[in-house]
Amino acid sequence: MGKKGYFWTIFINRESAGLPQNLLDYHMENKNFFAVDLGATSGRTILGTLSEGNFEMRELTRFPNNIIEVGGHFYWDIYALYHEIIRGLKVVAQEGIKIESIGIDTWGVDFVCFGKDGGVMRSPYCYRDPHTFSAMEEFFSVVPKEKVYDVTGIQFLNFNSLFQLYALKRDKSSALEAADKILFIPDALSYMLTGKMVTEYTIASTSQMLDPRTKRFDKELMEAVGVTEEQFGRFVFPGEEVGPLSQEVQRQTGLGAIPVIAVAGHDTGSAVAAVPAQNERFAYLSSGTWSLMGIEVKDAIITEESYKVNFTNEGGVEGTTRFLKNICGMWLLERCRKEWTTDYSYPELIEAAMAAPAFRSLINPDDACFANPDRMIEAIQDYCRRTGQPVPETHGELTRCIFESLPLRYKQVFGWMQDMAPFTIEKLHVIGGGSKNNVLNQFTANALGIPVVAGPSEATAIGNIMLQAKAVGMVNGIQEMRHLIASSIETAEFLPQDTEVWNEAFKKFVEVTK
Repeated sequence: MGKKGYFWTIFINRESAGLPQNLLDYHMENKNFFAVDLGATSGRTILGTLSEGNFEMRELTRFPNNIIEVGGHFYWDIYALYHEIIRGLKVVAQEGIKIESIGIDTWGVDFVCFGKDGGVMRSPYCYRDPHTFSAMEEFFSVVPKEKVYDVTGIQFLNFNSLFQLYALKRDKSSALEAADKILFIPDALSYMLTGKMVTEYTIASTSQMLDPRTKRFDKELMEAVGVTEEQFGRFVFPGEEVGPLSQEVQRQTGLGAIPVIAVAGHDTGSAVAAVPAQNERFAYLSSGTWSLMGIEVKDAIITEESYKVNFTNEGGVEGTTRFLKNICGMWLLERCRKEWTTDYSYPELIEAAMAAPAFRSLINPDDACFANPDRMIEAIQDYCRRTGQPVPETHGELTRCIFESLPLRYKQVFGWMQDMAPFTIEKLHVIGGGSKNNVLNQFTANALGIPVVAGPSEATAIGNIMLQAKAVGMVNGIQEMRHLIASSIETAEFLPQDTEVWNEAFKKFVEVTK
């Protein structure tokens, strides 16, 4: 449900923040931006306001993003998501708020097929659909695995768009066979709002069809799955305009011809744009359902080592590359919470976890058995049983297992990443909802042995809004955005503790997860 009056306010001291002159020039008038932030479990519409003394965000509506299971497949309800965007825009119109633009960010890889009449062919598959479970290995008989990585630099996940398209072609999908256009989720929603079809760079980069060197789709990979570049919308980059709201949407909402801006359509791309870093020598951890750990670099890192440890090169803002690795995140705990008969709050879970024995049971969060099991608790217990460890039984033991296993996996990934990074990584910035988990942040600092800076928790929405502000000239680029954010938000720093204990625990982690 919507939460009118739910505010986040970031106060800016204009002198100490050293704001760019172009932002100060706007101080006589508020500028409002409408952000749509869609995650794999829920979505929100947010009003962002930049004014003389502060940057304020207000959540207008919040709604579930339900996975629909029918006929042996898992789907997203694209019409329900569109309806919720319209509902948020109606709130803006009803309150008489003047907005400068609209931006949409979502999860990656999934897409919608459209017919020649412009209509949706069918609801899009969810990336957790089982039809891709064998598709990746089958595809490598068409194009070798090594070549796919050399071209794209994208980590191998069975649900990447490339393998989804291959599975659709293999299964003779009527939707794909009749598709005139294919649009990724944020681009599909932008099209439904404007009637304009685009392919935004950051979301396209998650497909494993894009060459990060040319920043275009690779022809051979597209041919292998039976699609062409012409079936996608015109390429745009973060900050470019998609088009104004269509006459139909203007009539439905009561708004005028508001422009829709292609922000970093991939939510991680928008989130990383909001990292309040002071220099380039940082790593980020976008912590939520997924944990995405990476660095920001100018050029893609595609080497034998990055291939071996399955790192990815995704598109960032201003032509940068996000060199990162996907790690299973709080998905583990959220699934456990759904299975417990008692609705434990996070404070209760943390208290119980801290009372449980340390390093008693460890798991590899990225093991295939945790991808989408029927029963997560049973999957964790079976893993510990198979690896000769004590089996966690209580909610405290299970939570402690997750809270310790995640930072140890972060340490493993961080070590690989530092070996490949072109600079020494001095800090880890934790952004997203997980940045509010102080226990996990402290454990992460302990495991990595470097300072961890937590915040902002609303990084995706902030990045979305700031990229819209960039589009209208309120900020000149990513460094100004980050300077403004760093000068405007409160962060928490966690320094390493008990590093020797965590180093010993890491040895156990490596042994039980190999």
